[in-house]
Amino acid sequence: MRYLFFLPFSMVMKKVRTLAKRYLWALGLLGWLLFLTGCGIEKTDPGKLRDLEFTLVDDSQIPEELKPLIEEKKAAEFKMTFDTGEFRYIAVGYGAQKTGGYSIMVEALYETQNAIYIKTNLMGPAKGETVTEVESYPYVVIKTEFLDKSVVFE
Repeated sequence: MRYLFFLPFSMVMKKVRTLAKRYLWALGLLGWLLFLTGCGIEKTDPGKLRDLEFTLVDDSQIPEELKPLIEEKKAAEFKMTFDTGEFRYIAVGYGAQKTGGYSIMVEALYETQNAIYIKTNLMGPAKGETVTEVESYPYVVIKTEFLDKSVVFE
């Protein structure tokens, strides 16, 4: 008699376990499907389309509207763009340096599907080079064609 009493309970528990397993499998499968579809994330650099031509701009050729902005920000590092409609000016500054003799190299300027990328590098004075012991504010301004894309500074 005792055996018959436990038999229905064990069968019920077996069905509950089977249903629980199926439920967990369904939840897991649903989770994976949601994970795989995910939110649409836009890549900012799907690959270089082309290198952009540019000109290093001398202080005398910087647009008058841009000059005061550079003067205001040159004591600290800065990155900015200025558009005239026909051209885009990209300015990168490295803040106050204790001496002179610094230069800035534009390593890359290229267009991708979604943006324009620029990479610059501050180069210090060479060993043994005579430098002025006056604080300097190295920055570079380049001029390139206007493209209606955001600029990413690397």
